[in-house]
Amino acid sequence: MGILSWIGRPFGLTTGPWRAYFGTGTTSGETVTFETAMQLDAVWACVNLIANSVKTLPCIVYKEDGVTVDRDSQLYELLHDMPNIDDTSADFWAMAAICLCLDGNFFAEKRKVGERLAALTPLNPLFVDVCRDDRNRRYYNVTEQMANGKKGGVRKVSAENMLHIRGAIMPGCDRGLSPIAMERNVIGNALAGEKTAGKMFKNGLMSSLLVSSDQILKADQRKQITDALTQFAGAEKAGGVTVLEAGFKPYPLSINPRDAQMLESRQYSVEQICRIFGVPPVMIGHAANGTTTWGSGIEQLILQFTKACLVPMLRSMEAAIYRDILTPQTRKTTVVKFNIEGLLRGDSGARAEFLQKMVQNGIYTPNEARAYENKAPVEGGEGAIVNGTMTPLNMIGHNGGPPLDGEPEQPTTAPSQPKRAA
Repeated sequence: MGILSWIGRPFGLTTGPWRAYFGTGTTSGETVTFETAMQLDAVWACVNLIANSVKTLPCIVYKEDGVTVDRDSQLYELLHDMPNIDDTSADFWAMAAICLCLDGNFFAEKRKVGERLAALTPLNPLFVDVCRDDRNRRYYNVTEQMANGKKGGVRKVSAENMLHIRGAIMPGCDRGLSPIAMERNVIGNALAGEKTAGKMFKNGLMSSLLVSSDQILKADQRKQITDALTQFAGAEKAGGVTVLEAGFKPYPLSINPRDAQMLESRQYSVEQICRIFGVPPVMIGHAANGTTTWGSGIEQLILQFTKACLVPMLRSMEAAIYRDILTPQTRKTTVVKFNIEGLLRGDSGARAEFLQKMVQNGIYTPNEARAYENKAPVEGGEGAIVNGTMTPLNMIGHNGGPPLDGEPEQPTTAPSQPKRAA
C-alpha cells in the first residue's frame, strides 16, 4: 500500500502509513517499529513465549455437541494439520499470535476451489488495509510483496475471502489496536536505556572526561593531551595506564551507572514490557522481588499466564473462525476450539490422582484416561465404570425392600393354612 493511497484519508499516529514506513515517534526520541521493538530481549521473550505456547495448542474441530472430534470434516485438516502447502498448523497459529502481539491484527486470505475452502494464506499485517465502500461493506486492500523485496500492485479482497483476527479494538474501528504502537513510549524508553548502556560500555563506562591544569596551555598542547587520553578510551582499552604531568587532574563529567540507576531503570523496563503482554516476568527469566520458579508457585504462574494472556487471544481466534470460516450451515453443526489441556497438566503424581478420580467416578472411561496420557486403548476400556462400594440410593435395602423404579412388583402368595388333623 503506497503512501499516495492515503491522500485525502484521515489517519492517526498509530495508524496509516507511519507504522509501516517510518515507525512511531516517542518521548525519548527513539523511533519504534516492530523490528526495533523485537530487538529488545524482553519484547522478544514475551512474544516468543506467547507464540510458542499457542503453537503447542491444537485447533480441534468438533461436532455439534462440542465434545466429539470431527476428523471427517474438511476443516479438520485445514485448521488442525496444514492450513496451506507452505505452513504447518503450528507455524500458522504461531504467526497469528506474533501478529496479534505486535500489530493487533492477523490476516489470512481464503483460497477456494469452487465453493470448497482449500487453504488459508497468512498476510503481513503491514501490507493490509481495512476499508469500507459506499455501502459500508468491509473489504481489504492487499499490497503484493515481490520476490526482490519491492512492493507490487494493490488488489482488493472481499471480506468473504479473508480471515481477520483482531486483538483489542475500539468501537467503530475495523483494525485492532497495536500494542507496540499504543505503548511506544514505554518501548522507546527501553530502547533509549539499551542505547545508553551500550554507549557506556563502548566508552569504558565513562562518556566524557575533564582534565584540569593550573597552567595556561596552548592550542597544540591541548590537542596533544586530548590525543594521548583518547588512546585509552573504549571498553577494549580499559585497564590501560596513562601518566598525567604538570599537575593535570582528571574529573569525570558523567555520573556512574549506579548513581543514574541505570540497572534499576532497565529492570523496570522489563517489568513494564511484561505488563503490556500480560506475561509474568519470571516466565521470561526476570526474577524480580525474590520471585522464584521453584515449587508449586510456578504452577500458579502458568495458570495465571494461561487465563490472563492466552485464553483471551485464543477466544479471539475462535470467534474469528466462527465469523469468517464457518458458513451459516456449518455453524449449527461444527464447533472449533483450541485444546489447552496440555498447558494445564500437572506433574505425574497430580495427573495420576486426577485420572483415578475421573475413572472411578465414571466421568472418564479407562480408554479416555489412557488417551490423556497418550496410551493406546485396551479391550473393554470403552465403558464407564464406578467404584463397586458406591451404591445408588434406590438400591439401598433392595433385598426384601421396595422394588426398584420401573420394576414390576412381584406377586405375593397367601400364607398356607395349617392342615387339620384327620
